[in-house]
Amino acid sequence: MVTELAKTENNYQSAFRSVRDLSPTVPWLELVRSSAMDRFEQLGFPTVHDENWKYTNLAPLAKQSFVPASRADKVSIDVARFVYPETTKAHLVVVNGFFSEELSDKSGLANVVAIDLLTAVADARYNKIARAYLARNAGYHNNGLAALNTAFLQSGLFLLIPKNVKVDAPIQVTFVTDSESASFPRLLVVAEENSSATLIESFASTGDQQYFTNAVAEIIVKEGARLEHYRMQRESDKAFHTSLTSAELGRSSSYDTTSINLGGRLSRHDISVVMDNEGAECRVDGLYLVGADQHTDTHSVIDHQQPHCNSHQLYKGILDGNAHAVFNGKIFVRHGAQKTDAMQTNKNLLLSPQARVDTKPQLEIYADDVKCAHGAAVGQIDEEEMFYLQARGINPELGRSLLTYGFAEEVIGKIKIDSIRSQLDEIVLRQLNTQLE
Repeated sequence: MVTELAKTENNYQSAFRSVRDLSPTVPWLELVRSSAMDRFEQLGFPTVHDENWKYTNLAPLAKQSFVPASRADKVSIDVARFVYPETTKAHLVVVNGFFSEELSDKSGLANVVAIDLLTAVADARYNKIARAYLARNAGYHNNGLAALNTAFLQSGLFLLIPKNVKVDAPIQVTFVTDSESASFPRLLVVAEENSSATLIESFASTGDQQYFTNAVAEIIVKEGARLEHYRMQRESDKAFHTSLTSAELGRSSSYDTTSINLGGRLSRHDISVVMDNEGAECRVDGLYLVGADQHTDTHSVIDHQQPHCNSHQLYKGILDGNAHAVFNGKIFVRHGAQKTDAMQTNKNLLLSPQARVDTKPQLEIYADDVKCAHGAAVGQIDEEEMFYLQARGINPELGRSLLTYGFAEEVIGKIKIDSIRSQLDEIVLRQLNTQLE
């Protein structure tokens, strides 16, 4: 396995030299990219010897020789099938990691800055903002995958919601893959003071090809700002998907995120929320629905560094076939972070005897005046509930589907965008091979 990992790293190192020569950028970003590549050479891909990767083996990914994607001169993709009806005039498209102006529709974003990340880096109006936040919270010094993404930063999306601006329509960012390559999507979102917006991240592919997506999203929610963030991962069932979402919350700000993980042969999502200002609050919810031989892994860290901050987390998983899910959630309550209110729950429903879950919710508390709780549960469908339904004339297959649907609905029902909620209802029912009248 070590040989395969080394081989893959050498492939990326060779490709990096081409990227560096073909896509030069401003001096400070050149230093960041080179430093990130040096760090990747030191760290490499995570292995099962790393505690945070104990249950997720990247050896199948390492055996592949994915070539990093390059910007196409002309992109012809029917993106209409990826667009939610609520976002038709606020739809931003990133193809193989490269922002596509021609496929995007920004007509509904008059008060929002939505441009290529490297354009923002080189623009005097946005350079300071990009430099202040890019690769700050999503640091690459201890994360080989974040280092690899940063090294191959050739494009991406810069999204700025100005001070006091309220964006009524949801903003959708679609990351689409149309080749058997490695892509490195990068998203930097800055919601300035007292702004308000809803953001949808959507990961999809044009076919059932095999590829590698290594994504990083950095989100800054400043004082008094509110951001609702939905993340839909529907990659190809043959794909490898690794991603990092890092959020930094200002004073009295609100960040509400829901992650849906459905696709990918192997997927991993790391979530980090830092509350370094009083009065910040967040909800970090999610649902993973996997079957066959899929493997999905969620690692979250919610860091309470200041007093009077609230965090609530609910993650649910439904597993069938030989699926394997991993959940590791950490809540830190730092010294002095009094009046913290933190709740964390992970529940899993196993639909087959072969499905497996490794779950580990964690609390580390260094303050005394706090309200914190955490818990996890793994089980099958309740036989008493099945008996109750059968006693009322509902056949076992439909009863099983009803109970499974109800289990997922606790997360789906919180989603405020109708089309996403309807889509998820259809997906759950389709995977259960039934329809509810």
